[in-house]
Amino acid sequence: MAQQSPQQLWGGRFGDAEGRTNECLAKLNCSLPLDSRFYAEDIDGSIAYAEALARAELITVKEATDIGVALEVVRREWQDGTIKFLPTDEDVHTVNERRLIELIGDVGKRLHTGRSRNDQVVTDMKLWLRRGIRETIAGLRAVIVAAVEQASNNLGALMPGYTHLQRAQPVQFSHWMLSHTFALQADCQRLLELKERANLLPLGSGALAGNPLGVDRQWLAKRLGFAGVTPNSMYAVGDRDFVVDFIYCCSLASLHLSRLAEDLIIYATKEFDFIKIADAFSTGSSLMPQKRNPDSLELVRGISGSICSSLSGIMMTIKGTPSTYNKDLQFDKQFAFDAFDRLQDALTVVEGVIKTMELNRESMEMALSPDMLATDWAYYLVRKGVPFRQAHHYIGEVVAYAENLGRELNEISLEDLQKICKHFDVDIVEVVDYAANVEKYDVPGGTATQAIKEQLKTLQAYLQELNNL
Repeated sequence: MAQQSPQQLWGGRFGDAEGRTNECLAKLNCSLPLDSRFYAEDIDGSIAYAEALARAELITVKEATDIGVALEVVRREWQDGTIKFLPTDEDVHTVNERRLIELIGDVGKRLHTGRSRNDQVVTDMKLWLRRGIRETIAGLRAVIVAAVEQASNNLGALMPGYTHLQRAQPVQFSHWMLSHTFALQADCQRLLELKERANLLPLGSGALAGNPLGVDRQWLAKRLGFAGVTPNSMYAVGDRDFVVDFIYCCSLASLHLSRLAEDLIIYATKEFDFIKIADAFSTGSSLMPQKRNPDSLELVRGISGSICSSLSGIMMTIKGTPSTYNKDLQFDKQFAFDAFDRLQDALTVVEGVIKTMELNRESMEMALSPDMLATDWAYYLVRKGVPFRQAHHYIGEVVAYAENLGRELNEISLEDLQKICKHFDVDIVEVVDYAANVEKYDVPGGTATQAIKEQLKTLQAYLQELNNL
């Protein structure tokens, strides 16, 4: 069955017999369920463009004003849910233009003068990007705030630090918590860099060749809050690199959340018992009554795969398109919005988990063992003048000797230690206190209390910067 389409913007090319769009194509072609999301951005761009047309004396100031007033009526219809759709509405642009013409007649038909949906849609997408970036940063900021609070409240709590998921060296819980937090700070920085880099106006590029009617693009850019205009019209209408960049930022943030979720899942097991995830963020088993499952974090871990698939999707979409605009690019919104929505869900859950989780300090400290001080024992010998590589070898011999005897490092007699290295002395007993050793790592970025306090100051200052944006 074919669908009659008398109001389609491109329908003049087709006669009565030809001007029918097959129903399956009409369905595939319709992007309204997705791009209706930026109805407000489309209206903002259209009002500004009407003003630019008036400045170029292509319409009168009154006509521009009438267009602006009518578009505000359309905006309110979107806001209160009274906007009506027709089968011929392909996208948000056709809905807004149709309603404009219904409200003010032929004056509304002047709005599209010199403008193409090619430069219109990419402008809308860039305008939405500002909102997407702002809301994503707000979600990241909320997680950072929760993590900073946990780190601040638990200064001094010791736990094993891991490499290869094997116990490595004693660290503070706060140091571990902030290790994930700084990754989220980098995500914010990456998004802000994208916001600046993408802030060039495509409007005025037309379908691909530019605008021949004297529309002032620089004025339009300033009017819409852009730093400048795109330098090439063909590049502008086919560019979706900023969408790829945004989805990449979302993907990387989701990977950071996934790694944090993995750590928390492990630490919440009975085998570790470092933390307890609140009931509100846990679920049970349909068969085993005793279970408390960290489904919230497992879902966060799983969401990252979906977001990364959006990145692959947009990249493969762009890969095969020839220059300028092609309809394949319509799917950019599907990938971008899906990545944005899923990341928002993940951020909200992770914030809640971090804010409500409880630490089991006793279990964390009981997980410390003297062998984790082996590196500090090597540093002990270094302070005695032994070259590090030789010190490392000596401590390796001590570790092997202790293992053969079934003892801990601190259970080896001084006499036996001195047989391995003459530089061991009675003061080796000072290198058996976990907290004291942790406090020696006081360089910037280290796990000593003072170093962690500096990290907290850095993050708190950055949070204030985000507040001022």
